[in-house]
Amino acid sequence: MPRIPRPRLPFRRKKDVQPPNDDLALIENSDGQGARMSFFSHLNELRIRVTRAFFAVVIGTFIGFFLADKVLAILQVPYCELVEQAEQCELVILGPTGGIVVFFRVALMLGAIIAMPMITYQVMMFVLPALKRGEKRIVLLSIPAITILFLVGVAFSWFILLRPALGFLEGFQPTIFKPEWTADLYLSFVTSLIFWMGVAFETPLVLFVLSVLGMVTPGALARNWRIAIVLSSIAAALITPTIDPVNMMLVMGPLMGLYAISIVLTFFGVRINRAGQVDPDVPYSAGA
Repeated sequence: MPRIPRPRLPFRRKKDVQPPNDDLALIENSDGQGARMSFFSHLNELRIRVTRAFFAVVIGTFIGFFLADKVLAILQVPYCELVEQAEQCELVILGPTGGIVVFFRVALMLGAIIAMPMITYQVMMFVLPALKRGEKRIVLLSIPAITILFLVGVAFSWFILLRPALGFLEGFQPTIFKPEWTADLYLSFVTSLIFWMGVAFETPLVLFVLSVLGMVTPGALARNWRIAIVLSSIAAALITPTIDPVNMMLVMGPLMGLYAISIVLTFFGVRINRAGQVDPDVPYSAGA
């Protein structure tokens, strides 16, 4: 009996390329196989990274619970400096749960600050599968610097920006308005200002990493300086919700300075990208 040939399917489903489960294996891998992952594999990897970052924030918030009372006392200092009687500078709450809400807000801010290195790490690890070994080294080495810039932004907002902003708000139309700030609104303003200024200070290294990946060029940044000014003014208005030009300039000045630094860093990033990064034969370890 003649053998009947097996019919051939019009197509054969290709096996999805999965990223390594171990972060160390992902770092050591130099073929950029993540760029060939399917859409659902990317979604699964994103789910893993977001979950880990979320648990990092949860752990950081748990630690923040033990520090929130001391941090609340520190955040109260600028307000006490504004009132006439420093011994009576308690903040007002307008509900039975107002104090608890404020306490949790401060603990959450501390959790986000504590978890910032892990959040940055998870974002970078999501990008790493598509990169070569030299690109991975640049990205990983930028994580400590990004964290340091975040802390520098926090320090800038606390020591330089916060008190002038509060002074303007407290002294605005004193013959008409009597400022009696609630704990909820005051601490919401202070924590938002501190956190988002820290995030803004990460901009130069983020753009540097994007330039290493070939997504940003210094020429494009330099040509769009007018757009940068507009975006900086919008960011300043959101970070410091005051109408006076002094406080906005206190925010816009550092933002534009960071933009200029970003142009310089992207110049080196593009050179690294065009040079093919680092020789793939050079030994590389995750701890480098």
